[in-house]
Amino acid sequence: MTAQGARATRQKRQQMIIDHVLAHGDASVAELTEMTGVSLMTVHRDIAELADRGILRKYHGGVSAQPSTVFESSSDFRLHAHPGEKDALAHEALSFVSPGMSLMLDDSTTALALAKLLPRVGPMTVVTNYRLITEELRAADDIRLICIGGEYSRTHDSWIGLPALEMINSFSVDLAVVSTSAMTATMTYHQEQEMVTIKRAMREAGAVSVLLMDHSKVGRNALHRLEGVESFDHVVLTGPVEDDLVSGMRKLTDVRVVAGE
Repeated sequence: MTAQGARATRQKRQQMIIDHVLAHGDASVAELTEMTGVSLMTVHRDIAELADRGILRKYHGGVSAQPSTVFESSSDFRLHAHPGEKDALAHEALSFVSPGMSLMLDDSTTALALAKLLPRVGPMTVVTNYRLITEELRAADDIRLICIGGEYSRTHDSWIGLPALEMINSFSVDLAVVSTSAMTATMTYHQEQEMVTIKRAMREAGAVSVLLMDHSKVGRNALHRLEGVESFDHVVLTGPVEDDLVSGMRKLTDVRVVAGE
């Protein structure tokens, strides 16, 4: 197996561990070893890595979910999480896009899924701080691509910091599309303070804003408050989502629930 293949396999296995622990609150090492089908030593290495990243909390014999957090890690890791749901969100978000528009896309892998669909729409301008979106669209003849610069974050594979924030604040686009770590019926959240400022500025830069969230992020919170749900013009979710959560959101803004693939 190549180094890239081994990394992808490890990422998928660690995502399984994260999903299981978030769903159940905690898990024993023996339970995770049986679930993943790898050796006890491999699971211990996975747990140590996830604990170092602050995603899970390690204790003797097992792990638990960090309080008030939702998984938010490297871009490379997130690329393997819920790809079918991201595709479903992207196809629904495409209904907000029309030829000639200007769009701002954040550094979420959900926005990347949308970016892959944009060349089929027609001429437009896309502004982004996500390296993978620039790679995806740089050869698209009909798309004018504007890259937001700043301090490069290897974790997010994007440009952030004060220079990026100032550049974002200089734009006024037709549509801003973002995703984030977590949301309840009334509030959205992110684990990292610096990312909160970037995403707020992106939302404010759009005449219309769309929030894209897969169902695993709904009904949870994270460390920092991002924006109230009412700040977004449209919220697109993948199901299943509890009816009371959707009802609460619909009192504040337009909400669309789509089936995840």
